[in-house]
Amino acid sequence: MILQAHIDDFISYLAMVRRLSDNTTKAYRRDLQMLAIGLDATPIANTSSAVLRRLLAKYMAKGVHPSTVTRRLAAWRMFFDYLNKTGDANPARAVNAPKKPARLPKALTPDETAALFIAKGDNTVLTLRDTAMFELLYSSALRVSEMVALDVADLDFSHRLVYVRQGKGGQGRVAPIGRAARQALKKWLATRAVAGCSHDALFIGKNNRRLGVRSVQLRLGRLAKKSGLAGRVSPHVLRHSCASHFLQSSGNLRATQELLGHKSIAATQIYTRLDFQNLAKTYDKAHPKARRSTVSAK
Repeated sequence: MILQAHIDDFISYLAMVRRLSDNTTKAYRRDLQMLAIGLDATPIANTSSAVLRRLLAKYMAKGVHPSTVTRRLAAWRMFFDYLNKTGDANPARAVNAPKKPARLPKALTPDETAALFIAKGDNTVLTLRDTAMFELLYSSALRVSEMVALDVADLDFSHRLVYVRQGKGGQGRVAPIGRAARQALKKWLATRAVAGCSHDALFIGKNNRRLGVRSVQLRLGRLAKKSGLAGRVSPHVLRHSCASHFLQSSGNLRATQELLGHKSIAATQIYTRLDFQNLAKTYDKAHPKARRSTVSAK
């Protein structure tokens, strides 16, 4: 119970003092609950680096992904830092995170993206709403949590911008809105006005309430299946696709960082690897020295 009280205090600190988002604080709570379960009856004051290493080793043995283990360790480090305000040693600081293989973000090709939006269907109310949502996700590289939090007032058509007020880590930003997304949004807003909706939320469901993340995922999954891309498309894939296509066309890494809202350029650099991967594939297909000769040697 004492450990649970410490966890509750820490989560309140993250929410009230650090002003982290609900999603972020929930993630910290989940990771700290795993710590509480692992420690069982071990007093928090007696927790050592060896105990934490054994916990992480159990996770790895059970097949927990290294990135998940690394995230849990990071949460534990912050938690012990919070508890050890007097300067005592933090047992989690002496534990090394597991090495994890670098993974390229999943992204659609431009042709696959075009096929996805071609498959949108007729002009029913739901279709107009869904088209506006998916065009905005792809156009502005939004996270799905950022998009569902948008209000109508966050759109600025005169400057072709959307104001993201609930970004990752509580950080807001401004993102551009492309032509196709602007057109889709205006159609949706017109339909929304005819229906007499007075809700501030930009995207609403049949119950006239703000649409949730899960609903967006399900609707996009249906569209992907209709376009022949079932199992390959999620809201985050649209964000990755936007970043990849933007970087390929512009070659501007700093602008891509601003578009994605990354604090560090290092987080954006993974898209250069994706870009070079595409370049290598194109080279293999197009360069005469890379292709296997079809002429028999004489």
